[in-house]
Amino acid sequence: MKNKVSENTLFDAAELFKNFADSTRIRILYCLIEKERSVTEISELLNMNQSAISHQLRILKNNKLIKNRRDGKTIYYSLDDDHVYNIIAQGIEHVEE
Repeated sequence: MKNKVSENTLFDAAELFKNFADSTRIRILYCLIEKERSVTEISELLNMNQSAISHQLRILKNNKLIKNRRDGKTIYYSLDDDHVYNIIAQGIEHVEE
């Protein structure tokens, strides 16, 4: 191994990857690769009800994988940073090889 990593860091990494084990969450993250979207847009793209989408968005936000901004009454969600984009992109690339 290149560098020794603490047990806490490894535990946190395992917790992070648990978020990617849910197909709905992966689908939501993939929707957000292109651009920020509202709950309504995401639910229409995934053909799911807004309540189910909101639940998954809350989990993703609590785990710092997405962020949001308010514009009037509408909240828009986007990937938190380039790390999240890279994890999704590399995961898809790995599966498609």
